Amino acid sequence: MSAIDQFFWLIYPYMMLTFFVVGHIYRYNTDQFGWSAKSSEFLESRQLRWGSVLFHWGIVFVFFGHVAGILIPKPFYHTVGISDEMYHFGAVWFGGAAGIVTVIGVVLLFWRRLTVRRILQNSKTSDFVVLGLLTVVIVTGFTNTVGYTATGGAFDYRDTIGPWFRGILTFQPYPQLVSDAPVGFQVHILAAFLLFGIWPFTRLVHVWSVPLTYLNRHYVVYRRVKAKKL
Repeated sequence: MSAIDQFFWLIYPYMMLTFFVVGHIYRYNTDQFGWSAKSSEFLESRQLRWGSVLFHWGIVFVFFGHVAGILIPKPFYHTVGISDEMYHFGAVWFGGAAGIVTVIGVVLLFWRRLTVRRILQNSKTSDFVVLGLLTVVIVTGFTNTVGYTATGGAFDYRDTIGPWFRGILTFQPYPQLVSDAPVGFQVHILAAFLLFGIWPFTRLVHVWSVPLTYLNRHYVVYRRVKAKKL
């Protein structure tokens, strides 16, 4: 295996995951006041409503699709009676539908940030970097699933990328599994890991700020105080 393959499929993923973990710890300890999505809803709400809803719902289903295809080993599906044909049918049609929704959502968000003057003026470089990377990750993932798999491509990511990624997480990597993968899959992987690497330094940190404490938070009690007569 070449040194380039060793870097991209062994060293690079661990670098990005290290940035992901250490960066979040650093950001939380040094910039808690900046730990938010920096909502721009008050600047423009109509386009945001459509783009945000489509993107967030789509990305949720895409996430669970990746869990099903990458984190769950292929033999598990055979054990529970799900054939390869059934799996690929679900991946292409349901995964394709989720991909379309997510692509439309991220394109709307990108277009909104570029065309609404007040939002453009209040945007940072990191906002465009994140949206650009998200677009690359989502579009390549969609084309890999629908374009390559649906047209009968021989490459099976469950036999290659799945074991490789699980090996990365368990510190037993097999970089040779993805060194010969189709370019579209490789670009998808590299862009996704780069997104993980820059995640702590962007507004994406708001993903971890789910307000669960509101479930048991006491109501704020207001008392009216009458002015005393002089």
